Amino acid sequence: MSLTDKKQTDFLKSGLTSLQRTLRSPLQTKQLYVAGNMVSFFKLFSSFPAIVIVCFFLASCEKVIDVDLNNAAKRYVIEAIITDRPGSCKVLLTQTKNFDENNSFIGTGGAQVTIAGNNGVPVRLIETSAGVYEAPAFVGTPGNTYNLRVAVNGETFTATSLMPAPVPFDSLYITERTFFNETNKYATVRYKDPAGVQNAYRFIQYVNGVKEKTIFVRDDDSNDGLSIERALLYFYDDEEAEEKKLKRGDNLTVEMLSISYPVYKYWYSLEQGATGSSQSATPGNPVTNIQGGALGYFSAHTIQTKTVVVP
Repeated sequence: MSLTDKKQTDFLKSGLTSLQRTLRSPLQTKQLYVAGNMVSFFKLFSSFPAIVIVCFFLASCEKVIDVDLNNAAKRYVIEAIITDRPGSCKVLLTQTKNFDENNSFIGTGGAQVTIAGNNGVPVRLIETSAGVYEAPAFVGTPGNTYNLRVAVNGETFTATSLMPAPVPFDSLYITERTFFNETNKYATVRYKDPAGVQNAYRFIQYVNGVKEKTIFVRDDDSNDGLSIERALLYFYDDEEAEEKKLKRGDNLTVEMLSISYPVYKYWYSLEQGATGSSQSATPGNPVTNIQGGALGYFSAHTIQTKTVVVP
């Protein structure tokens, strides 16, 4: 071995020892790839073949992590709404599943479910199928506060939701947007946000009667009192691209929901988790307004609907 080769080998060993110390230090783990001493270290290795550096990383950073995904205790999930439309008062009750179970959710029957408005007499919802509870004649009124109570298998869950006043849904039309050199058509909504009032909105899109799964929510923190034009942008992978694109002649329906801010936080946190946009280090459950340990939400909201044919 030449003197030069020996120096490079000794330096490699020294660098490996330094990297291993860094990995063992819990206070430096997150800074591993930006620490100044490591930048200098890699600059000195610029003359080494790429395969040597790759092998060096694999040998130094490999760690087996055993994650237990199957032992979480089951929790109830409540999806409850009351709106200003007849026939819409409904509560769905299910339970969570472990990671390796199938993705079908069976409703939980036998619960006692009531909703009361402005501390009035509670209205009991009737179980129409497993885990589905309804009160078709119970219609909400904007400005009223509604209280939900669900009792099941010795547990009780409660929630409160204020039904906001509806913000007029001015118009629905189609605009074209270009992303990655591809132009597509999108539903676009227009409305005037009331000034001085905290407002939040959810939009639900249907194409030829099929509900779009994308979550469209917005608050007015940055546009209080302004006229809003918003395209309902959604993205898709190559396999579903042609199926999800809006095409000439499609029947497009959009529902505009005026929702309370706690309900907005639920949908916003769910959307952030679904798209990977959250800044949290680990995934978390959506923010719920239900008390007692259940997941889900209770939303008292208004609904306005518009329909257009895609030109």
